[in-house]
Amino acid sequence: MTVIFHEADADLGDLRGQRVAVVGYGNQGRSWALNLRDSGLDVVPCVRADATRDLAVEDGFSPGDPADAGDADVICLLIPDDVIPTVPLRPRPDALVVVASGYTLAFGRLDPPCDAGMVAPRMLGPEVRRCYTEGVGFITAVGVHRDVTGTAQRRVLAVAKAIGGLRQGAIELSPRHEAVLDLSVEQALAPALKRVSESFVQVMLEQGVPIEAIVTELVLSGEVERTYRLVRLEGGAAQMAYHSPTSQYGQMSRGDRFSGFDLASTMRGLVDDIASGRFADEWDAERDAGYPRLEALRAQHVSPEVLAFEADLRARLGETSVTR
Repeated sequence: MTVIFHEADADLGDLRGQRVAVVGYGNQGRSWALNLRDSGLDVVPCVRADATRDLAVEDGFSPGDPADAGDADVICLLIPDDVIPTVPLRPRPDALVVVASGYTLAFGRLDPPCDAGMVAPRMLGPEVRRCYTEGVGFITAVGVHRDVTGTAQRRVLAVAKAIGGLRQGAIELSPRHEAVLDLSVEQALAPALKRVSESFVQVMLEQGVPIEAIVTELVLSGEVERTYRLVRLEGGAAQMAYHSPTSQYGQMSRGDRFSGFDLASTMRGLVDDIASGRFADEWDAERDAGYPRLEALRAQHVSPEVLAFEADLRARLGETSVTR
């Protein structure tokens, strides 16, 4: 059975007297630093001399440079995965290095000779702070990659508790499993859902339905979003009771029509690229080249025309009509 940790499984005393360095002060870094400090730990943000350092000072910290993180007992690397390998990190042999994504540990982009682990909130960075201040929880993935000192798991769990990541529960996952799962959602599931939506739009347009109405039905009304929210809160079967009998019959009687599509084969190929490390190699090459393909893809899929259409439609429907 998969292990799920809760607050009773961790002791902040395992970090007493230890300095925690937070490398990066962006979405995750700022939330982590504030939560760790509010949990009574000795925290120092280690950031470049830019606007993030100014923000850390405004928040009452005395930040250092990224290279200063090597002097800390616990080093939390809260910068993008592709940037982590470029940081000149020299941790002490008895230190603990913590990442918020298993990517770098899973694919050998980070291999510190000390304790190494993962605390990966399944939550956007600003929400990690909001949940903490409101006293509510969020699901987290935690795992140990290397235990040199014999204290790695205790310290990893203490970090998770200090940021509020054990209030709802934390699933024990190896960094590799977390990375494969996370990347597969992004590369195998999300594109498939996008293609489904695009096909639906095409068919509706063929029926003469206005594009504004289609986008509203799929996104702006919030109906699909709230349906998935009910799936999360109550379960897929239980939420069916909120649908009309017509909707229930239509959904359940037509579901088998899609069973002949072999999505799994395409997904296996995409996930194999992830698990084998081929995607990590490709992403390294993209970074080293200055991200030319990423910029081209952004220009294609996030064009000014698309952004303008979305903004205009939201304005005409009224911002208050958008379900938050």
